[in-house]
Amino acid sequence: MSSAGARAGDVTLVLRGGTVVDGTGATPVVADVLVAGDRVAAVGPGLAASAPAGARVVDAAGLVVAPGFIDAHTHSDVVPFMAEAQPFKVLQGVTTEVVGNCGNSAAPLVDDRAVDLHRPISSTVAAGVSSWPRTFAEYLDAVEEHGPTTHVASLVGHHTLRISANGMAEALAPGALDRMAELADQAFADGAFGFSTGLIYAPGVYADTDEVAALAAVAARWGRPYATHMRDEGDGLADSLAETFDVARRTGVRVQVSHCKAAGRRNHGRAGELLAALRAARAEGVDAHGDAYPYTTGESFLTALLPAEAQVGGRAELVRRLSDPATRAALLERALAGGPGSGSWTQTTPAGVLLSMHTDAGLLGRSVADVAAERGLDAWDALCDLVLADPGAMMVYELMAEDDVRAILADPLIAIGSDNSVPVGNAHQRGWGCFPTVLGRYVRDLGVLELAEAVRKMTSLTADALGLPDRGRIVPGAIADVAVFDPATVGHPGTPQRPWERPTGVVCTVLAGTVVVDGGEFTGVRAGRVLRAGRPEPVGRSAATGAGA
Repeated sequence: MSSAGARAGDVTLVLRGGTVVDGTGATPVVADVLVAGDRVAAVGPGLAASAPAGARVVDAAGLVVAPGFIDAHTHSDVVPFMAEAQPFKVLQGVTTEVVGNCGNSAAPLVDDRAVDLHRPISSTVAAGVSSWPRTFAEYLDAVEEHGPTTHVASLVGHHTLRISANGMAEALAPGALDRMAELADQAFADGAFGFSTGLIYAPGVYADTDEVAALAAVAARWGRPYATHMRDEGDGLADSLAETFDVARRTGVRVQVSHCKAAGRRNHGRAGELLAALRAARAEGVDAHGDAYPYTTGESFLTALLPAEAQVGGRAELVRRLSDPATRAALLERALAGGPGSGSWTQTTPAGVLLSMHTDAGLLGRSVADVAAERGLDAWDALCDLVLADPGAMMVYELMAEDDVRAILADPLIAIGSDNSVPVGNAHQRGWGCFPTVLGRYVRDLGVLELAEAVRKMTSLTADALGLPDRGRIVPGAIADVAVFDPATVGHPGTPQRPWERPTGVVCTVLAGTVVVDGGEFTGVRAGRVLRAGRPEPVGRSAATGAGA
């Protein structure tokens, strides 16, 4: 380990005597980490003695000092606009969040109609924030103005592009695909780090492979990756993987398979098939990776249980269809038939679907089966009524087998991504505890991963796949994003009924040289930066403090 050449007097922060797990997968070593401004100045044994008297010293003896965790897959797009600072990620040691996943970015939205059609999938209502027409650059500017609690890197989403160019119609209007490509091209110029799809959700589900490839080709021209929530993660897993890699072969785009899983009871045990397909694609020259979270449950919109055709035309048409008994029955028949576009109804059970966000707060944490029994309805009618009452409602639902989760987490091609929603209601506990759960349950308790490998999957793997310069490693010259945690106590006690419980064992989190979690407590400082692909690291922004900053 070596020095970046910073003078001793430049050092502002010293992390002394910790076990440095540098993010590369290398063997951990006991060393000091010196920080000068927003950069790592030096890493090595005995360096603390040369630090200036005015430097802040954090005693890290017995603790792990790692690069700040990079959450590869989040839905925190509107979190920076919430009135109160939201420390749910920095309390886990997360310093950078990748937003705009599953085809659903917060921009570009070209007009008021696009904003209205996008609202049910935007989380703005749940978060208590507003949305408005804006370019991708204007969205990033707004995040920067509000002051994010973590660093933010955004993808541009297929849903958002399609809504802006084509509304919620199933068929593309003449010129709509060209307009989507123009909007994507401008988003990449504005700093989007990649392109994402959510091919199980409306309106992305209406796209054919040619449409997806045309937009992925724009990303490829910019050297940006393609992250996909595939068309089917259950019965159609093999076909969906084949489609994903076909897009990559056609365009040369790098691929990130989002929240890798084998979904639904009929598909438990298929993790090996997914991982083998990733390796086969790489052997053919496709640059493919994935991400995953450490739970057997997922979270999504309640409408994901419905066939995609239910949402054609937007919310008003959804309400009309679900209000008609004959159409309800036809939708159930389509759901039971299975296949792409049929929804997730057959992948879980009514008892396994818990309401996580709903305008009726008394429903939170309750299952569809419970609601059906209480109201004297069958489960499908209860589901349709729940969606009618709140078309933006969210659920936590049983999907995966534990053995599959472990196999996927252990694979070296798979990064860690929480797939969190906004931190309200009974949102999935992964939002508050994904990274401590990996480190506590899957590293310390179960031995599924070695510590150095787990940290690599949380840091440099995503930094390299996404193209985040100077992040994901503790080396001289890197941005000083750091997580300090106790390997003996790190974990998360959250449950579906109490997901918001604080994680344990994360002692200190540093964003670009600024301590934002100190002694396990959030300092109130919003020190996050907005990252823009192809642009220099932002400098000179003073951190905001206080709930309304």
